[in-house]
Amino acid sequence: MKPGFLEDLHVKKAIRYAMLSQVALAGLLVLFQVSEHWPALGPGQRSAPATGPVTPGDQRREYRTDRPTPDLMTGPPGADYPGEFPDRLAFLDRDVDPFGAVLMLSGQIAPGDADRFERELEARSSLPERVVLHSPGGSVGDAQEIGRMLRARELSTAVLAGGYCVSACPYVLAAGIDRQVSESGIVGMHQHYYDATMVLPAMFAVKDIQFSQGETLQYLIDMGIAPSLMLYSLQTPPEEIYALVRDELLETGLATSVTD
Repeated sequence: MKPGFLEDLHVKKAIRYAMLSQVALAGLLVLFQVSEHWPALGPGQRSAPATGPVTPGDQRREYRTDRPTPDLMTGPPGADYPGEFPDRLAFLDRDVDPFGAVLMLSGQIAPGDADRFERELEARSSLPERVVLHSPGGSVGDAQEIGRMLRARELSTAVLAGGYCVSACPYVLAAGIDRQVSESGIVGMHQHYYDATMVLPAMFAVKDIQFSQGETLQYLIDMGIAPSLMLYSLQTPPEEIYALVRDELLETGLATSVTD
């Protein structure tokens, strides 16, 4: 087998799914443009996501931005988490086992949070070596900008027991030099959300989607993460989350270690 064969295969597979998803999204955008003239679908047309702790093969759950879903977690929390997610990132100093002093990023990732985080870093005389994540995601662009700041400073990342890092949050996780995830935390992916207000024709919206997916693919490559991670995102609708299990976290490189 040629060196790099598996890496090339992951890239080709991710690109193929990205292209197929763009075609599907184009169709959906056109569908949204005419759906106002159709009767709404009745109840029972789509089954609700499962509930309870995640197990291999049973990994799709409802996506929430206001608070974590407690029944997804197992065991005691690994940190003092806020009860609800604020509508933009909060930068919190915490002391947790086994790392000691950490910087926790908690809350939704709002547009402009990358600039706020840069100012936060500049205002601190010193930084902990590790950033702990507890976020339902939000702005993909801001998440990736925050990730690049972490990588430039060679900081590590973690999702602790009871932690919730989904949607755009895993892009911040990906930036850590060392990336530790607890099996009692949740790391999840889904399709990027695109506004369906239809201000632009579908053909222009798809162009923006292509550009965004290309940027995300390049970001993962830059961080040393397998591009195949995008498959879990592309195959999961925005209203759900696909929670990654140990093997998926390690095989894609999103986690360098997974703890019990």
